[in-house]
Parts: sequence; structure tokens; C-alpha cells
Amino acid sequence: MFGATVGQAGGETAAHAEQQGDGLAPIHPAPSAEDGVMTHESNGLWFVELESPPGAAGTSQGHLNRERQEFHEQARDRGVEVAERMSFDELFNGLSVELDPGDVDKLREVPGVQALYPVETVSIPETTAEEPEMANALAMTGSDIAQSELGLSGDGLRVAVMDTGIDYTHPDLGGPGQFPTQRVVAGWDFVGDDFDAGHPDTLEPQPNPDPMDCHGHGTHVAGIVGAEGEVTGVAPDVEFGAYKVFGCDGITTADVMIAAMERALADDMDVLNMSIGSAFSWPQYPTAKASDELVRQGMVVVASIGNSGANGVYSSGAPGLGEQVIGVASYENSHISVHTAEANPSGEPVPYMPMSEAPEPPTTGTSAELVDVGRACVESEGDELTGDPYARVALIERGACTFDEKYAAAMDAGAEGVVIYNNVGGMFAGGGITDRGGFAIGISDTDGAHLRELLDGDEPVTLSWTEDQAEVPNPNGGLISSFSSYGMSPDLDLKPDIGAPGGLIRSTYPMHRGEYATVSGTSMSSPHVAGAAALLLEAHPDLRAPEVRTVLQNSANPTEWWGNPDLGVLDNVHRQGAGMLDVPAAVESTTILRPGKLAVGESATGSDRHRFRIVNNGSEPATYRMWHAPALGTHGSTFTPEFNSAYAQVTFRQDEVTVQPGRSAIVHVTITAPPDEQENMQYGGYLVADEVGGGEYRMPYAGFAGDYQSLEAMTSIEEVDEDGSVVERDVPWLTRITACEAFIDNECVEGGEFANQPDGATFTLDTVDGLPDIPYILVHFSHQVQRLEMVVTHAETGRPIHPHRNKAVDLEHVNRNATSTSYFTYPWDGTVTGMQDRVWDVPDGDYRLEVRALKALGDPKNDEHWETWTSPVITLDRG
Repeated sequence: MFGATVGQAGGETAAHAEQQGDGLAPIHPAPSAEDGVMTHESNGLWFVELESPPGAAGTSQGHLNRERQEFHEQARDRGVEVAERMSFDELFNGLSVELDPGDVDKLREVPGVQALYPVETVSIPETTAEEPEMANALAMTGSDIAQSELGLSGDGLRVAVMDTGIDYTHPDLGGPGQFPTQRVVAGWDFVGDDFDAGHPDTLEPQPNPDPMDCHGHGTHVAGIVGAEGEVTGVAPDVEFGAYKVFGCDGITTADVMIAAMERALADDMDVLNMSIGSAFSWPQYPTAKASDELVRQGMVVVASIGNSGANGVYSSGAPGLGEQVIGVASYENSHISVHTAEANPSGEPVPYMPMSEAPEPPTTGTSAELVDVGRACVESEGDELTGDPYARVALIERGACTFDEKYAAAMDAGAEGVVIYNNVGGMFAGGGITDRGGFAIGISDTDGAHLRELLDGDEPVTLSWTEDQAEVPNPNGGLISSFSSYGMSPDLDLKPDIGAPGGLIRSTYPMHRGEYATVSGTSMSSPHVAGAAALLLEAHPDLRAPEVRTVLQNSANPTEWWGNPDLGVLDNVHRQGAGMLDVPAAVESTTILRPGKLAVGESATGSDRHRFRIVNNGSEPATYRMWHAPALGTHGSTFTPEFNSAYAQVTFRQDEVTVQPGRSAIVHVTITAPPDEQENMQYGGYLVADEVGGGEYRMPYAGFAGDYQSLEAMTSIEEVDEDGSVVERDVPWLTRITACEAFIDNECVEGGEFANQPDGATFTLDTVDGLPDIPYILVHFSHQVQRLEMVVTHAETGRPIHPHRNKAVDLEHVNRNATSTSYFTYPWDGTVTGMQDRVWDVPDGDYRLEVRALKALGDPKNDEHWETWTSPVITLDRG
């Protein structure tokens, strides 16, 4: 998983968010992954799920072995060449395979095959250069109190870390020593140091028994869970299992992840942390299903929800999407480390934050003389610069107009750089600037006042640049991280489940790479929750694995909207889940709300009645007052959502409930969705049980306002041309491949280029100039698709070529594309399957492919829930 750093904010600088029609505008624009460039997304490896439940669910090993043997025999009988990579028994009944792209649909029709899924790939995260302390993050979740006042440390619990391995020689993790050590007590390297699934020549894993971390990410994650030394983790006495699924660089595959899950189960781990995942996927994806089975077997499973916040809604990933998995969002750390300059002539330090897109100042030397130019809102407010910034550094007050307008006004007047001071308390992150050559930095209001005071004196005022850093409050501290993925899941389950600090977290790192580093991402928030699960299990050893999530959600604290916290409105439930982790509240809670969350689904019919249970585990009767805390919603584009305050109406049958000790009570509630006046509207809030004389317990809920099947899935692409103009590409396309940088089993996995064939084309189904001369259907999905079919029809009549044997592609639970301009391609090798018949070669002739996409949660019997497109004529001429 990848992270992001503070300072990605941009344009608006007003004190409050502006109303934009029916929406709310954030002070700074949300980061977006949109680049206007058509991008190919592909897969070359596949999961095969077989029919029987896995071994952990009760199927005998002998039956599983026979089922796998029969699958191989049936595949061979049908002419399907299957190269098995890995097989799975305990958590997922199936195997991962390599095969030609044209064989994908043939494989689906092999008797005993339940489903096929692409083997998704996951990249190793990056690191940042900031240096905030882990102690700040512990305080944000109360983990420090759980350790110091409640006496909890995770003693006796075993936490599995599936990642890049762990440097078990690190002194904060129990080293030095040889594996296994007193703290890293189990583990396995499933891939070897050289493994990189992104390259065909390093695709094959080379397992070995030593899970030493040669990258760093896993050691960082392990430190957050339970380091003890210079860094203190959440649960500093846990034992670790190290399950290495990455090489030193590159990416891994989802089948390796399932193999690691099965090993963690065999090693009797109590908690599994997975700071990795596949974005834009379904809860039915194999890693999510295997994770659910782990929870049913008694292991708490925690996973990062993903770092695809810039890609819009429905961007969460598996395994965090699993029904029983705790999918974790990320909040920004409370403090950050920033550069400092020295104010002359006073010698006082001036902490500053560079503004994104503008050049950063140097770390040595002295600036030009400063001059106060006022607000510098020349264009929008008619301000005049109060001083001449020519060949000087412009000191500017924040507010009234954008950072870019202030920067442009000063630079157009000849300034060498810009210093903007805050008009409210504290530091701030700014950006949205068009580079005009001079640096731009932001400073606090108090430092701005100090510089203005110096300017009233007789001596010139300059800044001496240094390499020094200072720890200061993070202006975005406690707010959702810009990179944290949105839910809901494509089947409208409420995801993510909970959040924890993940932005700018300092933790352990391999000894050969500096011992400590700072990393951002939901990769860093997930181990906070994994460590918290260990503390909770230490305090309540009889708590069942599925209940751990419920207790953590009940006691979490939702936070204000990242776009403008001064408004006092809660951030999206489908972005933060139950809210910020609160460890002491979870440990000391005597009340449980079951279920821990409520997914209300689509609300085209208006009001929906729901019920939940309040359990009083205390020793005295407890009275609870019921109320509703609404949260902001989103609407509009999947890829660049907008925000609104269209809240649901919530009424409780009883506003007050008294529950005797050791007993429970049912609460009835009616939730009426807001009017679906906006497209693609997700809404939510919190049902609150406020115990008189006690704490507050919350249940997050979320839903979709309107008809979910009204969302278009198979849409066109608006590409930005080289001259900046927008060109609409009316996809799907019939294409042929014209270039490819890397193939894995004839599937182009890197650098694929495809030429549109709008007038139809002839294909030999052979290899021409090193490329397969077969038709590819290029398609863009703006939303996940429940089922994808491509039916071969006669070109003249439009009828299927056979009542049953007519499918070129037949897949379930297809991901959406990452951006509005990315796409998938599906090859057709001139064969069809159907009704479990043998593979059938389509004779040479003229055909069309009818593409049929069933929308998420669609009814296959309802024609309105299918989107269709028919290709130009495809002529097969094998010569």
C-alpha cells in the first residue's frame, strides 16, 4: 500500500467551506488520480475456486484432493493447458494458475469450477522523510493509557504480520539473534528476495524458511504493532509471526497472500495484520473470502482498506472488504516535523511548510529582504500590494483568495519568493500553486506577527535557511488522510470499519536501512488496530474473534470532515467507518451494540425499519438515551465525488431504554434515506446509545439513496489530448494489439497498446510480428460489475451462434477501473464454451461479440439491470 504526505491541499482559503449548489466545497480541493490519459489495466494469472467448502469449514482432505484431481483431468479433456502455481485447502478451496488469455472462459466451464478471479497484484509501499514520533499516534488512540494505566501490553498474544518480512535482529523487536527469536517466534518466506510479480522473469516464488525483511515495510508495521525500545508499539509484549510475501522490491500476488494466511492459521496466530490489498474489488474476492474463514476459525483479521482515496468512491480493497475483516482507514498523525528557518535580526526559529507545486527554498544561505505586501488578492478582491516585492521576498497574509492568486500577484511583481502567514492559529498545509519559479512557504500566525514586528524596525529582515527541523501540531492532525480509500463495498456493505493514525508514522525499520523511518498509509493505521485487538483480547480473553470488531466500533470516535473541520460536521461514514480507534474505551466498555455496524443498502423505497440489540455487561442497571448523529454524504462522479449534507431522517421507537445487568434489549429504529436528488449518493451517520452516567456507544450506518442499478457501469472515456482538449472515446472498442512491453502467458501486463477497429477487422488467430492476431474488446467500467458476458453472435442475424455454446467471456465480480480513463481488455481466441461442453472452435466467418454487463446487486432476470454493447464485424480467417 502507498501513502501520502501532508501538504497536498490546494486552492480555497476562506474560513468556511462555500456552498456549491447542493454540495459542500472543501477548503482545499481533494487529491485526484485523474490524469486524462487512457491507461491499460490487465491481469495474467487466475484463481480457480472449486465447489466444496474449504477444509476449515469441514470438508475432508481426501475429498479436496479428489476434487482437485478431477479438475485437472476435466481441464485436460477439454484441451485447457493449466500451469498450477499454488493450491489451497484450509481457507480457500482452489488453486492459482497460469493460462493463455483465450482459455479463461474455457476454464470456467470445467465441471467443478465454482468461479474464476484474476490474481491481483499489490505493490510495496513508499516511505517519506518526515520524523514525527510514534508516541503522538499512541496518544491519539489511547494506547498509551491502556499500557500505563490499564496495565495492558499484549502479553501472551501472537500477532501475524503478512508483509515484507520482519528484521528480527532489530533491538526494538527482540533482536539481535537468529530466527526464530524470543519475539519473532514463527514465520516463512513465501517468495524469496528476488521475487517481483511485475516481471515475467521473476514471477516464480522461491520460498525459504527465513522471513528476514530486505525492504522495510513489514518491519515498520511490526514496530507499530508491538515494538519495545526507542519506539514503543501498541502492544509491546506480543509475539510475532513473520510471513514474507514480497521480495526486496516490486509487487506480490494474491495467491501468495492466501498461502501465508493458511500458514498463519497453522501457526496458531491470534491476530493477523495485512497492510496490503487490491483496490476496487469485491468482498467475494478470494483473499477476502479466505480472511472471513480465518475469523470463523477464531483469528482476528485486520487489513488496511487501501490508499486509493484519490480514485474516488467504491475504491476500497480486498482483503479489507471481507465481511468479517476489520477494514481500517487512516487519520493524520497529530504532529509533524517541519523545516525551520532563522529570522534575522532576531535569531528566532521560524518553522515552515513548503506549498505543493512551488519550488522549495534551499537549506542553506540567506533569503532576500522581506517586505509586507498585505493579502495580495489583486484579481478577486481588488487589493493593492502594500509593498514592492521586486527582488525581495513577499510576506502575505492568508485569506480572502487562493494561494495561487497570492503567489501569482507577488511573482508577477518580481518577487523572489513568497511567505504566507496564517490568519488563524497554527501551521497550515497549502498548495494548488502554478510554479512561477520562486519558492512558496506557509508559516503560523504567531511567526507572521513576529516577522511583521521585525519589519517595523530599522534593520532589514531576512530568513537564514537551515536543515533544522521542529515538531509542530499537524494542521490536518486527527482528520482522515487524503489517501485513505472510500467505501462502500460494491455490494453496499459498510466499509471501512474503523480508523487509526496512518499519516506520518515513525516506527522501526531494518537495521541496514537506518533502523527507523516514517511511512504514511493505511498500512500504518491497520497495525494500530491489530495491536489494539491484542490488548482487548488480553483484557477479555473470552471475547470471540467476530466480537472484537464490534467492541472496537462501538467505542470509536468519529471525527470532523477533512474538507472543513470548522463546520463541525462529521466526515463520511463510508470514509472513516466507526471513527478513530479508542483503546481504553473499548477495554473498559460494559455495553455492546450488536451488530457493530448497519448497512442499510439501497433506499429506493424510502423508509426502512431496522433493529439492533443493546447488551449490558455491567453489574448495575443501565439507562440509555438514543439519538442520531448524521454524517456528510457524497454524490456525483465515482472518480471525483462531491460532498453534501443531505442527511437521513432517523426515529427510534423508544428514545430511552433501560437494560438490567447481564441482560439485553432490542431497539427499533426507522431510517429514511435523503431524497435521491443527486446521482450516486451515499449517505450515513451514527446511532448513539448514550448511557446515563456512563459512556457513549455508537453504531455507524451507511446506505445508497435511490436506485443502485441506475448507476452506469460501462461508460465512455474522456481523454485529454496533447493540446489540452477533451476527446470523448465512445468505448467499448473492438481492438487489435499493436504493442506490448511485457507478456505473462500471452496477456499483455505492461505497455499494451490497442488500435480501435470501428469498421470491423479480420483476424488470423495466429502470431504476427510477435503479437497475437486475435480480437480484443476494450472496455471501461466506472463501477464494479456483478457479471460480465461476451456472447458470440452471427454478424448478419445477431443471434447467438448456438443456444448454449456461445460465450467468449463469462466472469463474475469484476473490478471497476482505477480512473475515468483506464480500461480493461478481453481477448477472444475464436472458441466458445457453455453448458459444461467441450471447447468448440468457431468456424471461419463473420461474427460479432455482444458484451453484457450485469450491474452490481443486479437481478440477472431483469433486462434493465444489464448494459449491452455489440461489436463491429469480426472476421475469422485462419488461412
